[in-house]
Amino acid sequence: MSQEPEPLVKCLVWDLDNTLWQGTLLEDGEVHLADELRAVVTTLDQRGILQSVASKNEHDDAWQRLEALGIAEYFVHPQIGWSAKSGSVRTIADELSFAHNTIAFIDDQPAERAEVAFHLPEVRCYSADQATALVDLPEFSPATVTVDARRRREMYQAGLRRKSTQASYDGPDEDFLRSLEMEVRIGRATDADLSRVEELTLRTSQMNATGVHYSDATLRGLLDSPDHEVLVTTVSDRFGPHGAVGVLLLERHEKVWQLKLLATSCRVVTYGIGTVILNWLIDQAARAGVHLAADFRATRRNRMMDIAYRFAGFEEQDCQCGAAIAPEDDITRLHLLPSRRPAPDTMRLTAPEL
Repeated sequence: MSQEPEPLVKCLVWDLDNTLWQGTLLEDGEVHLADELRAVVTTLDQRGILQSVASKNEHDDAWQRLEALGIAEYFVHPQIGWSAKSGSVRTIADELSFAHNTIAFIDDQPAERAEVAFHLPEVRCYSADQATALVDLPEFSPATVTVDARRRREMYQAGLRRKSTQASYDGPDEDFLRSLEMEVRIGRATDADLSRVEELTLRTSQMNATGVHYSDATLRGLLDSPDHEVLVTTVSDRFGPHGAVGVLLLERHEKVWQLKLLATSCRVVTYGIGTVILNWLIDQAARAGVHLAADFRATRRNRMMDIAYRFAGFEEQDCQCGAAIAPEDDITRLHLLPSRRPAPDTMRLTAPEL
């Protein structure tokens, strides 16, 4: 088990002229996409790495060219105009809710790379002559490629349709959630789920309660443990699947259940999925007549998870139940005396009895 590993790249932002394609659109009129670079785009997409564009060009002309080249569909939140590249990259990161250290930027112009690096020092910058080698770099090479990873772009694009529908929806937020016909499923992880679970602990930084990466081998060893539960949350709605969006690792003691890890995808924060998971767990603990203890380890990115725990009722307080749990120097252990919690009324929840 290791803490805060160097993050994989979650989104690569491409410059266009003389980087993604050969030529300068405004000067040459005709530009070309090398087969090798087309292969880079499709390979990264298959690995679950999102891609976008930050280009100084006329938007309509550049987008039409991307469509003509048959690759426009691969780019989410493209920023094409005359703004500074750093502003474009920042906008993309904000739209995706990605930490800057999971964003990469590639451009043929040293001045553009320097401008991005100056304003966004955590963004990793690459020169255009590195483009064909990106797929061989470790930061672009996830150890496993899950089903969810291969369809990550489609899930984000479905998210854009949800967002657009919500923006035009005239009514209370609760009614909009009901209109999504959302189904939340919490289930015990299987062997087939483990790569998705490991990926969630590796990729999720804002909504990861401890910042700890649990390897496939560690998780696999816990599946057969009678004292542990490894639970996976998946979500779907009328726009399509969100995929696996949450992982929960629970250790049972006689009088207390220890929530050792809760990580949820940033994609579903606005739908309150983390709250749904916590309320379900609290209700299960109340039924079982045990206390709950939640491990929290502050990182640079996970303050939102601390707030979620506090909002759910967890507090720093001494309780005799904690004697069953070994202390850890860098872990804050939050406590809750559970009471029954109602099921959500804006979505359908399917979950096991613990």
